[in-house]
Amino acid sequence: MGLLAGTIFDRPPHCERCEQPETECKCPPLPKPEPIRLAPGKQTAKIAVEKRKHGRMMTVIRGLAAADNDHPALLKQLKNACGAGGSIDEDLIELQGSHADRVAQELQKLGYKVK
Repeated sequence: MGLLAGTIFDRPPHCERCEQPETECKCPPLPKPEPIRLAPGKQTAKIAVEKRKHGRMMTVIRGLAAADNDHPALLKQLKNACGAGGSIDEDLIELQGSHADRVAQELQKLGYKVK
């Protein structure tokens, strides 16, 4: 007799919905819930142009939480609008170059408040 014989760890796992063993379960997988996003009109983006190492300029967008936005899609749209490269660093969106006016216009088109 094994150490875990007769316990829940000794039995094969069962489906929570149909109570069948997982190997015999025919239940369709549950869909992943869509993340709840905050409306753009309720968010304020703070745009700044910073001078980085070797005199390079970076446009930095703060104030847009990653949990409330789709940062990769927003970055792609801003990079296309500005014709520049960029990246995401935690809750910051960084674009190469000085593009504050163009970024502000693009964000306002999307419905964000801009400072």
